[in-house]
Amino acid sequence: MNKVSSLQVISPNVKYTEDHIYADYEYEETLVTKKDNAITVKPYQTSLCIRTARKVGRVGVMLVGWGGNNGSTFTAAVLANKHQISWNTKNGKMEPNWYGSITQASTVRLGIDEKGNDFYVGMSELLPMVHPDDLVIDGWDISPLNLAESMVRAKVIDYDLQQKLKKEMATMKPRPAIYDPDFIAANQADRATNLIRGTRYEQYLQVRADIKDFRDKNKLDRIIVLWTANTERFCDVRPGIHDTAENLERALRNNESEISPSTIFALAAIDEGCYYINGSPQNTIVDGVVERAEKMGVFVAGDDFKSGQTKLKSVLVDFLVSAGLKPVSIVSYNHLGNNDGKNLSAPKQFRSKEITKSNVVDDMVESNPILYKPGEKPDHVVVIKYVPYVGDSKRAMDEYTSEILLHGTNTLAVHNTCEDSLLAAPLMLDLVVLAELLGRVHVRRDHTHEWSGLHAVLSALSYLVKAPLAARGAPVVNALFKQRAALDNLLRACLALRPATHMQLEHKVPFLRSDLQSGAMFAGDAPPAKRQRHAQNGAQ
Repeated sequence: MNKVSSLQVISPNVKYTEDHIYADYEYEETLVTKKDNAITVKPYQTSLCIRTARKVGRVGVMLVGWGGNNGSTFTAAVLANKHQISWNTKNGKMEPNWYGSITQASTVRLGIDEKGNDFYVGMSELLPMVHPDDLVIDGWDISPLNLAESMVRAKVIDYDLQQKLKKEMATMKPRPAIYDPDFIAANQADRATNLIRGTRYEQYLQVRADIKDFRDKNKLDRIIVLWTANTERFCDVRPGIHDTAENLERALRNNESEISPSTIFALAAIDEGCYYINGSPQNTIVDGVVERAEKMGVFVAGDDFKSGQTKLKSVLVDFLVSAGLKPVSIVSYNHLGNNDGKNLSAPKQFRSKEITKSNVVDDMVESNPILYKPGEKPDHVVVIKYVPYVGDSKRAMDEYTSEILLHGTNTLAVHNTCEDSLLAAPLMLDLVVLAELLGRVHVRRDHTHEWSGLHAVLSALSYLVKAPLAARGAPVVNALFKQRAALDNLLRACLALRPATHMQLEHKVPFLRSDLQSGAMFAGDAPPAKRQRHAQNGAQ
């Protein structure tokens, strides 16, 4: 059921063929140089050709940790929506949805209508994207339970819906996975009975064989491997081991102890031509992994799904800083009772999560040198406790204290209760859908240059993860609105649409307002482009 968008841009800068959408796009920035107290500002513009393949193909998803809360919930959500299964609760009859997914349940401002009102479309309508119903799912888990048993164990899905999904999910059994007690908490040992044995290199070969088997059996065009298993401790990234693809290959063959299970899965996925997305906080996508991905022409992305609490933290800190207030103390307390919480009760695994949660305000702080001196940051403390009784219903309490006028203080306290896996599963879907789409996007300057894909580190997915990765030397953006605007505007660029500015000059400038009200703004054809490379894009 690959959804074909009916949206069409009528412009001399866009050409549609059977296979591609070609867009001529003027990318603009502002270059700033500072010398002493003198600031020089210079507009920058470069012409780009953007090509998006229209045919989606058959897409498979392989989840590492398929039998966990996230994996079983994601699978249940896909099946419930695919089969349109309704179920009963004490609140009445429920219908499936994809609330929480930006591709399926959020909109993008496209422009204005004839009356000057904002016009929105669903994000999935902008460009051809894989439909969730068409995804083929497989994966690995250290637990041998089938997906129906895993769903029951997770205690996330309503009982009546479990009963309706049980028959189909009982046929889904995770492939053996990799268990290294040095990287995840010892309290996971009782689950670890479904294992790939052997050296790290032998495990890597088996994971590759699993991917190939999945691809061949289901005749897949693209596979995305997504880690949604337990949080590992941070590996000790060492020169000569993790720094290059060659060193990483040698270390893998030598059974080096600091090659983590997640790194093994990443390397196996990359070498099979798959995209790899890391959904838990750990040092997986090291330089050697990125170099390997660049050579294979595939994407890597991560790290750690961005929950509602982290999104709220990004929004609040961004709001405070942009309003000229100075956050000086941020204290986050969490308790949860699912298996993720159990794993995080171990100090080394908690430290991985603490690092990703603590870094999410850095770029917002650095954006305001009026408030913060170089190197100055708010006090930021993260606490996570395991409370079995609350299960998947995570409690989060955050306190934000800011300095205000004349060193007064203002404190915001926020209490958030969320069903953890029901927030994570839509993020998993979005990561898969958007990664697949962006793999069909290629860019060049003009017809004399070769088409180039996006960088192997897919930073465009930053909106969906706590600790976004960026190409070496590129800035890491954590501010939520900047992340979302970057993604929306990248999708608009694929249609030769300029970034959404929300200036609304047609309501602020009298003669533009007159054009809107008289209909002159919409009369005739689209205005001519400054540069029309339309024919050469489509022909070569």
